[in-house]
Amino acid sequence: MKPPALLLVGHGTRDEAGATAFRSFVAQLGAAHPKLPVGGGFIELSPPPLADSVARMAAAGVRDFAAVPLVLVSAGHAKGDIPAALAREKQRHPGTSYAYGRPLGPHPGLLAVLERRVDEALAGADRAGATVLLVGRGSTDPDANAEVFKVARLLWEGRGYAAVETAFVSLAEPSVPAGLERCRLLGARTVVVLPYFLFSGVLPDRVREQAAGWAAGQDGVDVRCADVIGPADELAELVMERYRETVEGDLRMNCDSCVYRVRMPGFEDRVGQPQQPHHHPEDPSHPHGHGHHHAHTH
Repeated sequence: MKPPALLLVGHGTRDEAGATAFRSFVAQLGAAHPKLPVGGGFIELSPPPLADSVARMAAAGVRDFAAVPLVLVSAGHAKGDIPAALAREKQRHPGTSYAYGRPLGPHPGLLAVLERRVDEALAGADRAGATVLLVGRGSTDPDANAEVFKVARLLWEGRGYAAVETAFVSLAEPSVPAGLERCRLLGARTVVVLPYFLFSGVLPDRVREQAAGWAAGQDGVDVRCADVIGPADELAELVMERYRETVEGDLRMNCDSCVYRVRMPGFEDRVGQPQQPHHHPEDPSHPHGHGHHHAHTH
């Protein structure tokens, strides 16, 4: 019996370098696992669209897919858009089946990469004198934002940094400038701004621009920007771990603080709310408009 194909699902970016990095990562995984069908696509903004990738694999005889969302936190895309996209593919290709995995982080392997990125930015400077500002994407989903704070705390534990603070580049507070100002007020003299993103793109570029803008008006604070996670070996290993979980049905989803299941203050109206995935221009069969919880800037 053939194992299910690995289907990587990305959000998409207007940054061609970021889209190329995703496609290269998919190709890298395929080359490392020649006996396993591996494909990948985006739900919007970048080629190839998920629909094209599924169509190509289905034409080659693939019937069972294990889909791994190549996202770091469980926000609206992981909870609504990607499952809806997979449901559409099942309708388009009768006889196919789709098991859906969980997002990537937080995970010890990714924490190791983040630690390495901080060390690269420090270039030999003492960790004990460095404060790290971990910058997430930001979401209207409080559970997703809380996961970024969890990553920051896990990154702080046992690594010898002066502190690890948290900020967001869109949709949530504190902003990058506010996060840097907090670091300054807490006495930081060296701050490593650490983008919590898999690949390069519009938002990681914005993180660097905002950090540089804040630093330009400051004296006495050395602001350094670290690189994104990138196609590290740990990322490839984690994707395969998520694939195996998906195939075996051992997903261990954390729903204890999901706004669609728990009455979180300020989000009570979302409990039991049906998912309304937003319009994806690359998929003309999907006519929905943006819902209120997807009002973000790409």
